[in-house]
Amino acid sequence: MTAYDAIVLAGGAAKRLGGADKPGLRVGGRALLDRVLAVCADAGTTVVVGGRRPTVRPVVWTREVPERGGPLAALGAGVRHTTAERVLVLSADLPFLGEATVRSLLAAAGVGAHEGALCRDPDGRDQPLVAVYRGEPLRRELALLATEHGGLAGLPLRLLTAELDLARVEAGPLASFDCDTWEDIAAARARIREHGTVLDEWITAVKNELGIELDVDTGVLLDLARDAAHGVARPAAPLTTFLVGYAAAMASSGKSPEVAAEAVAEASRKATALALRWEEETATGSGTGSP
Repeated sequence: MTAYDAIVLAGGAAKRLGGADKPGLRVGGRALLDRVLAVCADAGTTVVVGGRRPTVRPVVWTREVPERGGPLAALGAGVRHTTAERVLVLSADLPFLGEATVRSLLAAAGVGAHEGALCRDPDGRDQPLVAVYRGEPLRRELALLATEHGGLAGLPLRLLTAELDLARVEAGPLASFDCDTWEDIAAARARIREHGTVLDEWITAVKNELGIELDVDTGVLLDLARDAAHGVARPAAPLTTFLVGYAAAMASSGKSPEVAAEAVAEASRKATALALRWEEETATGSGTGSP
């Protein structure tokens, strides 16, 4: 695993949102900031530049000087709290950014003489706030810009990226989708609820809300719920899955998340077998057929 630190910029004015607290707006039941923090959970240090707020995991808080001095000023404030060779830089309004994109950026930033890597969207536009920068050149260029212009406030990001040798990573159409307007927020909320993604999004949101880190085979649980509903009675589905979770928790108390996931799988197998036996008895006349 490549060691890196992360800086998340969360202090913009959100003018096109009427000054709303953009990092706190929810998509799929989770704050935009928390969604971004989830994709860099393995960062050595995570710095959030913006106003303090509750977050799903601990971060280092700082503010740019002056406040709302723009992305370069925020980046300058955040980089002071990082020490890793590579620094992941993200804006706080990326609802669909995935870990795969972060991994691709980290890998590309370490190839050859490149001083970093940034995401290029499908329209061919560079996204400097979905990027990984090498720490030393990043600090060097920020210092030079501050000296040349008397500070970083109000300066455009292109002044930084123009001075760095950056690889480009072609990401999917949603990797750099950001929420600048209420129309963007509405579009993101609608996409979260699409059939192909809604269950994964919901399970992630529930685990986040309950404060648990547990990777389970959701297909097994869905099959169990189906078998219980079909073979016993519809209300048996949620009650059975609750009991499976309770049994798994009892069996894995004080143990690792991996053991807990195995306990869920084992309890699911037992409950599924029971539901199928129950259905078989019903189909053969409550035990009057085969044993």
